Amino acid sequence: MTIWRRCSISVLLFVVAVVPVRAGEIVDRIVANVNGHILLESDWEEEIAFEALLNARPADDFTTAERKAALDRLIDQELLREQVHPSQTAPPEMIQGRVAEVRKMYPEAATDAGWLATLERYGLTPGIIEQRLGRDIQLMRLVEARLRPAIQIDNRAVESYYRERLLPELQRAGSKEVPLPEVFSRIKDLLAEQKLNQLITSWLASLRSESHIQAPAAGEQNR
Repeated sequence: MTIWRRCSISVLLFVVAVVPVRAGEIVDRIVANVNGHILLESDWEEEIAFEALLNARPADDFTTAERKAALDRLIDQELLREQVHPSQTAPPEMIQGRVAEVRKMYPEAATDAGWLATLERYGLTPGIIEQRLGRDIQLMRLVEARLRPAIQIDNRAVESYYRERLLPELQRAGSKEVPLPEVFSRIKDLLAEQKLNQLITSWLASLRSESHIQAPAAGEQNR
């Protein structure tokens, strides 16, 4: 990004637009600038509502720290999108499968009317949910395609987890000991997921250090 563009964006950052577009409508407030890409307050509120829905909790219950964490995740998503450049949408059947999983969390969402009522409580729509889930699915698939090949879990790591973590946990719970062969694949998958999360965290830290990011201080976020 050129210096002049960064400067011009910086001047706009965090300015509250109070000029009405129509009666009663106010222009979105800018809450972050990620390498010149503007994130608006409506993006942030949608992220909070989306996360609240997935966690079956009211969006109003989010603390200041949780709201900041949601904005950080929104910034991280933008950083990853810049790197993987998703060019295709997720398969519709995969998106609908995820929608079905979310609906199962809400008994009232067994009917379409109940699902719409649930989404309305969060200020969301079926279109927004499908778009968000599809975007997340595709982004994660592309990230995994980039990072998963670097993950190697050997037999010693699995055996170590079995002896040092799983067996002691079973003993503390008073449960019957499970032979290693029966849980070998599950432990290997668990360790692979842990390693993937570590790689994503490390990659995001590197991207943040190399990027031009501006976001409000914690005390400014709820203004």
